[in-house]
This record gives sequence, structure tokens and C-alpha cells, in this order.
Amino acid sequence: MNWFCDEMLGRLARLLRAAGHDTALAAAGTPDHALLAQARAEGRILLTRDRRLAEAAGPQGRLLLGQSVEEQARSLAGAFPVDWLHAPFTRCLIDNSPLHPAPPDRLAEIPAGARGLSFPSGSGPSVTSCPCCGRLYWPGSHVRRLTGTLRRLADAGG
Repeated sequence: MNWFCDEMLGRLARLLRAAGHDTALAAAGTPDHALLAQARAEGRILLTRDRRLAEAAGPQGRLLLGQSVEEQARSLAGAFPVDWLHAPFTRCLIDNSPLHPAPPDRLAEIPAGARGLSFPSGSGPSVTSCPCCGRLYWPGSHVRRLTGTLRRLADAGG
């Protein structure tokens, strides 16, 4: 499934992207009719905390409950099967693009202590980059924290 989070669910969008799910995030201030049109045009499930927007989306939308990102993730997993360990750290957390191995000339940009580490999945390159925004990703403390969150969600069935 491909997801489309409204602007209130930015942290959930990043978490879904960290899990490897194709997740679009609405730009701030996008009108409801434009959100509905984009979700339909792209074949995405619209995720929102806005009751009226969820009702307008019908079966292609889902009202999520919860204040914290983990509560929202559990609300989503209660409605749809979500594999929180689908393909961790294969998408840019910022723009959703699939990541690629970082070119060797960019490796000097990461902290020396992170060089030679590998992502928790154990597969793929230890440093990746986004072909759209150029952001570099390496298996540092942020990845360890996100991995813990993804594993907790997977173990809890949501």
C-alpha cells in the first residue's frame, strides 16, 4: 500500500518511510479538495487526524487516533496490515525517494566514527544517499533509535 499523510502526520510519514513504505506527505496548507484529488490520482490511502477529511475520502481514507507517533502507528496498523520491517532505511525520510549507495567521494562527509558501520538489516551499503535532495544516511544513533521503534511496533503487531 502507498500512503499519503496530511500535514498533521509528518512524524508518522517519516516513520513509514524509515520502514521502507512509499509515503507522500502533504505540503502545509494544502486544501482538503487538493489532498483528496492527489490521493486518488496517485492511488494512495489518505491518512489524517481530521474527521471530516477522513469521511470525505471514504474507503480511500483513514482517521488515525493518538497524539504520539507510536499511537498513530498502532492506529494505522489496527486498520491495515503494516510491515514495520518491510525495507528499513531504503527511502529518504525527507522526500520519500528510494536511496542509493553513496558515491565514494561523499564518504568523507560522514563522521569518522560511523565509517565502516552497517545498517541493522545487515544488507546493502553502509552509507546511502538520496538522488533528489542529496542527503546522506549512515547507521548512527538516529538509525538505532528508529530501528528500536520499528521493532517495537512489529513485535506489538502494530
